[in-house]
Amino acid sequence: MSHAEDTSGSRRDFLYYATAGAGVVATGAAVWPLINQMNPSADVRALASIEVDISGVEEGSQLTVLWRGKPVFIRHRTADEIKAGQAVKLTDLVDVNAENDNLPAGTDASDANRALDKDGKWLVMMGVCTHLGCVPLGNGAGEFGGWFCPCHGSQYDTAGRIRKGPAPRNLQVPVAAFSNDTTIKLG
Repeated sequence: MSHAEDTSGSRRDFLYYATAGAGVVATGAAVWPLINQMNPSADVRALASIEVDISGVEEGSQLTVLWRGKPVFIRHRTADEIKAGQAVKLTDLVDVNAENDNLPAGTDASDANRALDKDGKWLVMMGVCTHLGCVPLGNGAGEFGGWFCPCHGSQYDTAGRIRKGPAPRNLQVPVAAFSNDTTIKLG
């Protein structure tokens, strides 16, 4: 083999590898925007968790905030509302699951497993009816003193548990915790 043949072989190899490398880089540059578009946008990432000041929510009243595009009910329950929620037997419930994202799946729907604090004063729930996604009316609405969805007649008690109507599940309790005495963090 002559020296000239050796040189042309290595040039050919170099051109082959350089072309393949450029093709890989060009493919990566073309595919990256398609993959990156599937990442959540900045406004969605910003709403992943929010903190809500509850210092102005008086006993017996409710604050509704928008989180992830859905209403969240934050209720400061009265002693009577807590007693009414605690008095309900699990056998009287349509949905016996807590539907509480803060607890393991399958936890029962007792009043204590629906409230945010150990005293049961604070109730935090997604304000979306589990039947067709309507927003129920609150502040003691309906036969059970909780929430009432006028669209199809679903009625929830003072712990947000479905008691009557077409809704199949209790109002969902999202991931929530107290950041301090006057702030609840959602998400």
